[in-house]
Amino acid sequence: MKLTSYSNFALRSLQLAALKAPELIRVDDVVRVHGLARPHIVKIVHELGRAGYLETVRGRGGGFRLARPAEDIVIGDVVRLTEGPLDIVECFNPERNTCPLIGICKLSRALKAATNAFMAVLDDLTLADIAANRGELLARIAPIEEGIVAPMRLAR
Repeated sequence: MKLTSYSNFALRSLQLAALKAPELIRVDDVVRVHGLARPHIVKIVHELGRAGYLETVRGRGGGFRLARPAEDIVIGDVVRLTEGPLDIVECFNPERNTCPLIGICKLSRALKAATNAFMAVLDDLTLADIAANRGELLARIAPIEEGIVAPMRLAR
């Protein structure tokens, strides 16, 4: 299973908002801390705002913050929003399926079970859970926010 960068960036944006709650944070804060492209974060913040995860404030001094408590934001729900259907193989989507083995293939059943197990773990995880080690996370990003070090790049 691999999530898109879009989902990864959305989760990072939400996590930073949870760490800084109830403060407003700016798109540029996410860009600086994580070394991401601003246009991606603008799009993500807009979508998360429309979905009710973030409250956005326009204008000078604007930014965004969580629109609901971190305990109420389920990571699985965010992934479903940002990923859409998790059709990891074509037979999961009846409109695009060309496989003649649909309905009898044990591989597709196993992959469906694996996908369900993956999502079950994410459904049991909240934004509060991934921001629970707040002190450690804030200490790690403090030098980046202060411009002392560049953001760390994750191995891809």
